[in-house]
Amino acid sequence: MMELKLDFPASVTSKKRKLEEKESSFLSSFSMDELNQDLLEKILSWLPTSTFFRLTSVSKKWKSVASSASFKLACSGIPSRDPWFFMVDPQLTRMVVFDSSEGNWKKLKPPNLLQEASNHKSMPVASSGGLICFRNLSGNFIISNPVTGSCRELPPLDPSLQNLPLNAIVMSSSSNRLQGNYKLVLVFGELPKLSFKVYNSTIGCWEEEASLLSKNDDSIELDPNEDNAVYFLSKAGNVVATNMQRSPCKQFSSVITNKDGQKIVYFFSSTGKIVACNLTHKSFCEYPRLLPVFYEYSIDMVECGGRMLVVLLSEFCESASLRVWWFDEESRCWHRIAAMPPAMSHEWYGKKVDINCVGAGDQILICLNSAEIFSYVLCDLVADQWVELPKCSIDGEAIEFMSAFSFQPRIEASL
Repeated sequence: MMELKLDFPASVTSKKRKLEEKESSFLSSFSMDELNQDLLEKILSWLPTSTFFRLTSVSKKWKSVASSASFKLACSGIPSRDPWFFMVDPQLTRMVVFDSSEGNWKKLKPPNLLQEASNHKSMPVASSGGLICFRNLSGNFIISNPVTGSCRELPPLDPSLQNLPLNAIVMSSSSNRLQGNYKLVLVFGELPKLSFKVYNSTIGCWEEEASLLSKNDDSIELDPNEDNAVYFLSKAGNVVATNMQRSPCKQFSSVITNKDGQKIVYFFSSTGKIVACNLTHKSFCEYPRLLPVFYEYSIDMVECGGRMLVVLLSEFCESASLRVWWFDEESRCWHRIAAMPPAMSHEWYGKKVDINCVGAGDQILICLNSAEIFSYVLCDLVADQWVELPKCSIDGEAIEFMSAFSFQPRIEASL
């Protein structure tokens, strides 16, 4: 793991300097001879992942801790860690993350499996806990722990499913990270004929395909006033028609929530509506639109605090607005819960911006891209703070990213 050099704002530089001073103070406060292995592992398990890896260069004893089973057990007891954001560049050739705890960029070493010719330019499609799922050009899935570099390819899907439209790819994981308990959920088909298939790591195979039935109607008819158009913006800023494929970063825009023990997968239909698939009840329904279909705007969905939220960038009265919405199931209405300050959002007016977002706890990372400029903004929903991240520079050149996936940097997360 290598930190990338870039020009930090004064606040970030000060934060990093204080962090380094704390690390230096930590090293001088303890004598290695005074700590037994068990106590050392418990202390180190509470350190931020980046700090731990820097400190492993201090001695061989500290470095050996990383592979210790008891240390991984201690790490699994830490309730949560500040998220890292795995960034997706247009060429799919870089392994770069933004470390939210330190406010800087890091370059990761690609796992050997992803460097094989058959997995070249595999695209990240989902994440959960400390793991990220990639999909190669053959349609096979690869699960990876970006921190440790561990990787494994899942069994291929049945050939009969390869020809079906794939609407959603989501991951969920259990709290027992040492056991590597996670599920990969795929939603196939065209409305109203939908089905889903689940890979269960506990049994190491794909479960039987299950059909989803419409919750409200036996059949779904298209509204004649909608003209079946799609309101997504392509990378070039043009409205994407229904007979065209969305840009890769929007192709599998989907999230999963766990509400009252019911797992629900959300995705955008070909007409731009949000489809909610209840995996527990094996049913689905469509949510009403936020804006009319003829509006030109960019939209994405995220999972935050167990809720599905929609991030919407639109233009009105010669200004641009970026807002976050939540759908109330009881009233069947959308409620605005956050909005980017007008001074920030107005910068994007008239630039045909495409947004791609990812949630992490109470935070949303928003990637804004247009033919002219690009930016990354981190929104804290609780504090109502909107912060533009520093540009990521490699060899003196600012790198553009299309989207991101959030994960917790966990050494103990197993496959």
